Amino acid sequence: MNKILAMREKRGEVWDKAKAFLNEHQDENGMLSPEDAAQYERMEQEVVDLGHAIEREERAAQMERELNAPTMAPLASRPEARPDSRTGRGSNEYKAAFWTAMRNRGGHLSVQNALQIGTDSEGGYLVPDEYEHTLVDALREENRLRGLCKIIRTSSGDRKIPLVASHGTASWVEEEGTIPESDDAFGQITIGAHKIASMIKVSDELLQDSVFDIENYIATEFARRVGDAEEAAFISGDGSGKPYGMLHSTNGAAAGVTAASATAITADELLDLIYSLKAPYRKRAVFLMHDSTIKAIRKLKDGNGQFLWQAGLKEGEPDMLLGYRLATSTHMPVIAAAAKPIVFGDLTSYWIADREGRSMQRLNELYAATGQVGFRVTQRVDGRLVQTEGIKCLAMKSA
Repeated sequence: MNKILAMREKRGEVWDKAKAFLNEHQDENGMLSPEDAAQYERMEQEVVDLGHAIEREERAAQMERELNAPTMAPLASRPEARPDSRTGRGSNEYKAAFWTAMRNRGGHLSVQNALQIGTDSEGGYLVPDEYEHTLVDALREENRLRGLCKIIRTSSGDRKIPLVASHGTASWVEEEGTIPESDDAFGQITIGAHKIASMIKVSDELLQDSVFDIENYIATEFARRVGDAEEAAFISGDGSGKPYGMLHSTNGAAAGVTAASATAITADELLDLIYSLKAPYRKRAVFLMHDSTIKAIRKLKDGNGQFLWQAGLKEGEPDMLLGYRLATSTHMPVIAAAAKPIVFGDLTSYWIADREGRSMQRLNELYAATGQVGFRVTQRVDGRLVQTEGIKCLAMKSA
């Protein structure tokens, strides 16, 4: 904890020095000499690197707390063990049978009977409930949007979500006058499920080694691979075999502001973007952009000469831009002609639909020549911007 605090304090100090350096060396037009520009960029990069290091330390500290947490209350006596009352994929029997089958340690009848509960139509098995929660938590670590958007769970089929397309209005009427009709107009969108999968290979020797934590390995690898693909689709997916992203041209966020330049963003345009969003959505609004976009706006100041970007100095405190939380994604577009490099709004307006039941299949023959066993892990997920007025984006001028 003290290490993280010290890193945050150091980051704040470096940023203060960078701001002072910029103020001292900028000319009246805001320009820097090549030497000064190089020095400032080095200081700025140190701020970025420290930010990434802090995030890693915080994730490590969180995992350490979870691993060190007691799994049960201390017992003063030795009561009889309670029978497992859970059923289906949540039972201990199913969990034990599942991992026995994944390690291929015997094909006993009891194992096969237990696994019939979670038999998947494609030849695999639905993972145990507790392990599915582990996969979801791991995905959230790799895909930042899962911590910002609304997540729902669907069991099967398409999920139809009703929307208010237009609201009715109230009218002033005279006493005993006729009250005009004014109804809300409703529409709906459909959230389905697109399949995303990954093939993970493990050597025979590791698989048979009881010390090797196959559960954690598959969860980590699956989350790393799938989390990255998910985040890209949630931002810019075209709806063809994948979700519609929040930047989709017709089913995504509308442009709240179009920049006057194809290559630069001004402080006034960021303010215009904020106020292009209706007030109720600004309460939980977040900026989302690429690291390179943050780098471009770090030099911007408000009318009082204060830098717009402010580093988070306390543990768990995010960086801020004009008083709003700032999130980054490597899948956001960079500043370029006709691009949409900044999203601003209440990201819970974008819904992520997880289909219940992630499945895993062991592939014995595919990699047998190299002494490996493959594991095919699949999940079904969709995403859609449900409340279109809840998110706005900043679009760059076309070239």
